[in-house]
Amino acid sequence: MSKKEVRNATLVESLIPISFMAIFLSFCIFKYGASPHIPLIVTTIIASLIAVFRLGYSWEVIEQGMFETIISAMQAILITILIGILIGVWIVSGVVPCMIYWGLKIISPNIFLVASLLACAIISISTGSSWSTIGTIGVALLGIAQSLEIPVGLAAGAIISGAYFGDKLSPLSETTNLAPAVSGTDLFSHIKYMTYSTIPSLIICIIIYGVIGLRYSGRNLDIENILLVQETLKLTFNTLSPVLLIAPIFVISLVIFKIPAIPGLVGGILIGVLFAVTLQGVDLGSVLSAAQNGYVAKTGVQAVDELLSKGGLSSMMSTISLILCALSLGGVLEKTGMLKSIAEVLLKRAKGVFGTVACTMLTCLFTNIIAGEQYLAIVIPGKMYKSEFEKKGLDPVMLSRALEDSGTLTSVLVPWTSCGAYVAGVLGVSAFTYAPFTFLNIINPFVSLIMIAFGIKIVRTNSNKEEIV
Repeated sequence: MSKKEVRNATLVESLIPISFMAIFLSFCIFKYGASPHIPLIVTTIIASLIAVFRLGYSWEVIEQGMFETIISAMQAILITILIGILIGVWIVSGVVPCMIYWGLKIISPNIFLVASLLACAIISISTGSSWSTIGTIGVALLGIAQSLEIPVGLAAGAIISGAYFGDKLSPLSETTNLAPAVSGTDLFSHIKYMTYSTIPSLIICIIIYGVIGLRYSGRNLDIENILLVQETLKLTFNTLSPVLLIAPIFVISLVIFKIPAIPGLVGGILIGVLFAVTLQGVDLGSVLSAAQNGYVAKTGVQAVDELLSKGGLSSMMSTISLILCALSLGGVLEKTGMLKSIAEVLLKRAKGVFGTVACTMLTCLFTNIIAGEQYLAIVIPGKMYKSEFEKKGLDPVMLSRALEDSGTLTSVLVPWTSCGAYVAGVLGVSAFTYAPFTFLNIINPFVSLIMIAFGIKIVRTNSNKEEIV
């Protein structure tokens, strides 16, 4: 029997698993409130069956595609594990309670959203890491929001918007370095041209969050409840001295000085362990328990127990399994050419500069939804559309900006991407809850397209990059 010839998927074959996933996933989530794990696994099985029996791929090749995709995200998975441990240790050591305690003293409800947006933006642009920002300062800010009676979805939206603004523009960010590398431009030209769409988007967000914040300025807050939270925190921990802030400052400083994220997080965990034992008088067994299973607060005050009962390695297992499920599906779809066949059809319909950029951004969003990983959402469309940008005489900065304006920013809006799953695991807020309020991530792609539609900051290959064509 002759060996079956291997071929790439047609459009119809590519749409079968994708259509099934969209229908089955929506049905399971909205009808039964199920998690995306099983629908993603079933979709992966269907895609694999098509690849084997229709396209002629061997199981070994399909499996290799899964492994290659998973390996590309191993750093993100390890960071997710460490962040879970970090949160548990930082709570038992008093670091997170300290940030909440002092934050309640200095942040008022009417400026909370804008303050959170700008604080996370500054920290993230300094560190280049939206994940570290959300997993450290973001956790504390969300605790403050709960005490101030600000909806968690709204607060998480402001935190995420700020974190992704900084991540997107920081020269230390991996995605900020990846996009120009894929498109063929240099890092600082890429950052410069991203500011044209990102800075206006931030200003719009400041206005929106500022207006929404006014709704809380005249509100009769339960001051007694806030004081109860502060007093309970003081009674629960031996000290909430600002000395505890050395831990987050240490982690942020390491990232600023280009120490890799994993060693930096390990350093933050060790400082947390030291503070827990020396400052809080916690025995090592309790610290290890918090690192593994998270901190369980038993203060008798429900608001405080909800604030502090989180973290731990175990709390991240669902997140990690979701990431692995999504990456496995993405690996099959990428290896068998299913993603490519759909993108080629979109490209045929792209007319002019606007159509090409819009098609690129839609493919980035589509890749995030299907492949579940922002790195793939940058690399795959970047490789696919690079020649098309060259044919139209567009400078590579146009491609790199399109990749980040969509690929990086939309990743956190999809619940089953590594970013969406991570944020939901860390903050304890579902992507379905925070996504409508993550204004920067929603607005920025539209601002970018509007600029293209009006011919603003379009750069040709042979033009001076200061010239607006």
